[in-house]
Amino acid sequence: MNPAMINGGATRPAVLDATQLASDLEVRFAESAHRILADLVRGGAALGWVEPPSPDEVAELLGNVVAAVRAGDAALRAAYLDRRLVGLGYWLRYARPTHRPHADLEKIAVDAAAHGRGVGRALATALIADAREAGIEVLTLDARGDNTHALRLYRSLGFTEYGRLPDFVAVGERRYDKVFQMLDFRQQDPG
Repeated sequence: MNPAMINGGATRPAVLDATQLASDLEVRFAESAHRILADLVRGGAALGWVEPPSPDEVAELLGNVVAAVRAGDAALRAAYLDRRLVGLGYWLRYARPTHRPHADLEKIAVDAAAHGRGVGRALATALIADAREAGIEVLTLDARGDNTHALRLYRSLGFTEYGRLPDFVAVGERRYDKVFQMLDFRQQDPG
């Protein structure tokens, strides 16, 4: 599916999976994803970078995620509003043999201009559904302690906190807690 043909004038995001993005992934998706990630990091977002990532870093990251998707070890989702990429997220299955039934929700990034439009919730909901479908037993994530909007979103979707490292994340002189959350599908009624 061509993202340019979707969602014109819609108020709710259209969320596509990696297979629907295949023709767009090579250039336009990577460029748009870089713009979102770099702008968010520049604004102080907790996405794992202190300085905005380069286009090559983002392209390499996306290439690795897409390879994992093709191997059945990941899910990648992209959200569009008004035919424009406004968010992306992915999870990766743990590589160690003893952890293979589990995955880590690595990243959900939403363009600042689209905050409050349900993009993060739509991405997280789709990624959770993908994890269930892939047979994931426990979906984990970590977030910076000051990212209260994300932590509240994850709690509303059923994630529970299972640990916290005080002042673990260093951004210059500032320190933040690293908060660990999990969604245990084994504890939920599938019906």
